[in-house]
Amino acid sequence: MIRRLGTPDSEPQPLQARAARLHRHGDLDEVAAGDGIRIDSIEVAAPGPGDVRLRLRAAALNHLDLFVVSGIPGIEMPMPHVMGADGAGVVEALGSGVRGIEVGDEVILNPGLWCGRCEFCMAGEQSTCLTYRLLGEHVDGTFAEAVVVPAINCHPRPMALSWSESAALPLATLTAWRMLITRARLAPGQTVLIHGIGGGVSLAALQIAVRAGATVFVSSHSDAKLERAVELGAVEAWNYERQKIGTLVRAVTARRGVDVVVDNVGTATFATSIGACRKGGVIVTCGGTTGPDLPVDVRRLFWGHLTVMGSTMGNEADFRAVVATAASGGLRPVVDRVFPLDETAKALSYLRSASQFGKVVIDIDLPA
Repeated sequence: MIRRLGTPDSEPQPLQARAARLHRHGDLDEVAAGDGIRIDSIEVAAPGPGDVRLRLRAAALNHLDLFVVSGIPGIEMPMPHVMGADGAGVVEALGSGVRGIEVGDEVILNPGLWCGRCEFCMAGEQSTCLTYRLLGEHVDGTFAEAVVVPAINCHPRPMALSWSESAALPLATLTAWRMLITRARLAPGQTVLIHGIGGGVSLAALQIAVRAGATVFVSSHSDAKLERAVELGAVEAWNYERQKIGTLVRAVTARRGVDVVVDNVGTATFATSIGACRKGGVIVTCGGTTGPDLPVDVRRLFWGHLTVMGSTMGNEADFRAVVATAASGGLRPVVDRVFPLDETAKALSYLRSASQFGKVVIDIDLPA
């Protein structure tokens, strides 16, 4: 329960809040069993100039959180560390100089943090900022009752969505939007293959591609997930444990291949992605959940005139487009399961199991 510190006056005061904090890196089972993920009482500072403090209502998990638990090479995280990139809540206090946001506003967070001064930020490409960082990775995040963030990161919560759906929207949907709409420039009538349907980015990509008028093919190891993907608009859904995806793609496209492949799986799927692409096609990737090393035959790249695009998060224009589309009913994140804050370690284990279809969410107010 949030508790204010000090004597109330006109200036925001620090407060005490509960947060799920990582106390050491390592294997998730060992870290959780050894009390390495704990619910602590922390002091949340008063917001500084240009910042706001949010009373968080919900937060969502991403594979990023699993990488944070394991430890990300090259990124130093002072311990203990509050995890979580995605969140939605109510503005609780304003720092000086904040305009356009009021106490009591319901908002969702853009998880990216940028400098606003480098050449990329000045060009409106915030996600390529020279010092780009993420909540829950480089700084304390959203698995908490309260968080202080830059006011520019707060956007009106799409009222068509629940609190859980609102928290589930930002990172995965922004990433998928950037990959398909901004980077790959997906057009009506094109064909798309999405690997690993069931995760947040893949499901967001499915919704975005269907909405854009594309024909979408998906793959998974789970027949149940494939059936649900068809309900969401996938035209073909294949089990990669029993079927050869590249061969099937060539069969249903009269040997042409697809225009775009969405691949955030990495090592296990990249060779298939190359084989599934048409001449001059695009493979766009935002991650590698099965590993970062790609089996690439460079001859297939140049002979196929293929383009491989990397993509991380998105800029402010992308985020505004995602929020507006969700507000109009054009996007709705699929939420698989909701956990209370006290069961953050259990939620992480569930995410790692890969049994979910959609986002795993933490309801900050849900009792244990």
